Order: sequence, then structure tokens, then C-alpha cells
Amino acid sequence: MTRQSIGILIFDNVEVLDFAGPFEVFSRTRLVPGPESRRSDDSAPFQVFTVAKSKSPVTATGGLLVIPHHDFEDAPRIDLLVVPGGFGTRTLLGDEETLDWIRRTAAAARQVTSVCTGSLLLGKAGLLEGRRATTHWAALDLLESLGTGAIVERELRVVDDTIITSAGVASGIDMAFYVVERLCGREVADETARYIEYRR
Repeated sequence: MTRQSIGILIFDNVEVLDFAGPFEVFSRTRLVPGPESRRSDDSAPFQVFTVAKSKSPVTATGGLLVIPHHDFEDAPRIDLLVVPGGFGTRTLLGDEETLDWIRRTAAAARQVTSVCTGSLLLGKAGLLEGRRATTHWAALDLLESLGTGAIVERELRVVDDTIITSAGVASGIDMAFYVVERLCGREVADETARYIEYRR
């Protein structure tokens, strides 16, 4: 089976559930139902990993330390890019190295997604021009004020306008299930939700 690779960007002050929620959904998805299928990767449609600017530990919100799988230099090909949010996105709005990595990775990916204020980075990287997008409710005005050309959606949890953006924190789980359903079908998405005991 050829697995799609899912690369999740992480950085200092990334919101934990923004990256851990989608990581859980994608890494627990199996094409064969049941708990036993989760004991191996035999029927896993995705290979999921984290990427950061360097391999140094990342300090997420709440002080959680996370060691990235890859840095910008050695990250493998990414089919689906996940850009999470958190207070750390504000610093990265002026970080050209990170923005350039997002641009290059997005250009080669099959699908680009964001959670929460990750959409600010997508916008700043020039990827949301003329596209509908959303973000955390507390950052909707900021997304609009960045002058990225994004058409800000204020009511939806998941917005799919070629690039898929999702609202705050826990909505990243909804986004991940939306992607699983689109790529693997409703039955696989529902069975995965049942396995992790998440009510869609």
C-alpha cells in the first residue's frame, strides 16, 4: 500500500490540540476496522510526522516539550500539509524562513490545511488570496486585517476552498475527519471516530 504522507508543522508556542488532534485522527485511521488493526500499520493509509525549523525540542502551549521528527532540511515529501496555530504564529508572521518553507511545501503538496491561527501563516505566505478561509474566533479580525486577500468565514468550523482551513483548537479534529472522509470514505472516517470515541 502506498501511504500518503502527512507533515504537521510545529513551532514554539504551538497549540497542543491543534497539532495533536489531527495527528491522532490521521495516525489512528485504518482501512481495516477494529481495534486489532491499530496494532500495526498494515492498513494505515497515512504516514504522519511532525516538522520544525530545527530538531531541537519545541515548547508547545502549557510547556509541553515535543521533539520533531524532521526539520526543514530533511523532511520527506509531504502530500498533505497541516499548519496548526497557537500564539507562536504571531512571531512566525515575520519569519521568512518558515513562510518560505510553507510556500515551497504547499506548492508540492496535494492538499494544504490549517487549524486555528495556522491560517494566518497560510495567508502571510500568500496562499489564501481570493479563497474563503477561517481561523480561531479571536483572530478573525486579524486574518482580515493582514491584507492577504482571504475571504474570512466567521461561522463555519471547516472551510474548504481548495485549501482547507478550520476554526479554533478542537476544530482541527473535525478538519482531520473531513479529510479522512474525503480521501478514504465515510465508513472509514466513522469507524475511526468510533475507535477514538469522538462524536462527529
